[in-house]
Amino acid sequence: MPAKIIDSRQIAQTIIERLKTEVSKLNFRPLFCDILVGSDPVSLSFVKLKGKRAEEIGLDFKMIQLSENTTTEQLIEQIEQLGREPNLSGLIVQLPLPPHIDQKKILDSIDPSLDADCLSGQSKLVPPTAGAVLTILDSLGLDLSSKQILVVGQGELVGKPVSKLLKQRGLSIMSADRATKNLSNLTRSADVIISGAGQPGLIKKNSIKDGAVLIDAGTADQAGGIVGDIDTASVSEKASYISATPGGVGPVTVAKLLENVVKLAKMKKKYV
Repeated sequence: MPAKIIDSRQIAQTIIERLKTEVSKLNFRPLFCDILVGSDPVSLSFVKLKGKRAEEIGLDFKMIQLSENTTTEQLIEQIEQLGREPNLSGLIVQLPLPPHIDQKKILDSIDPSLDADCLSGQSKLVPPTAGAVLTILDSLGLDLSSKQILVVGQGELVGKPVSKLLKQRGLSIMSADRATKNLSNLTRSADVIISGAGQPGLIKKNSIKDGAVLIDAGTADQAGGIVGDIDTASVSEKASYISATPGGVGPVTVAKLLENVVKLAKMKKKYV
């Protein structure tokens, strides 16, 4: 029996509908800003999706696109300038940044009360992508306490926060990164694989066990399209559940990001 494709868009839409109601109860219109440095097609596509969904729930949205040659100091100046907007309730800088920009300095310059992406290290909210992965897993109604869970990739956006959240639930997890030499051995033993490596086709049919649950949070631009870490066509014969790419973790991540913006907006001003 072919694997079931997880209906991530429906999961996201349920969150979006709830957020519409919450925003309608605010006594001001929150502003959400996303700063993009350069013109990476994957990042640009994601920013536009965030803007569309933000406006759908009743937020004002502003995308600031800066030149690839923008300096660290110029980017910080832009962040500080936006921070003076009276209704600003969420501000994020799209990653990855060009290598000449000091990413840590940039993320540290974001006011924690505006940090919807939870990258400044001071936010108490749930990071959107990690929150999306767990929301998708929860939608399956599985007893994860008895499952072998593997997190592939240990980046700041997916791997590390997902691992942290799973451990907070008392779950036992395995981790793999670029230095892992026996990845196929790990993937074949895992009941649940969460991948955020950004390597197209990294996980194929011959590297998973029968009935595996596959959550693909890795994206890359290939031949003008967005692809994931998991070779969906081949693994669908063996897996039980798969998240699609595109259209899988991404829409839920956007919904969880906007959920954070709404939470920050509620902290900013009283609502009725």
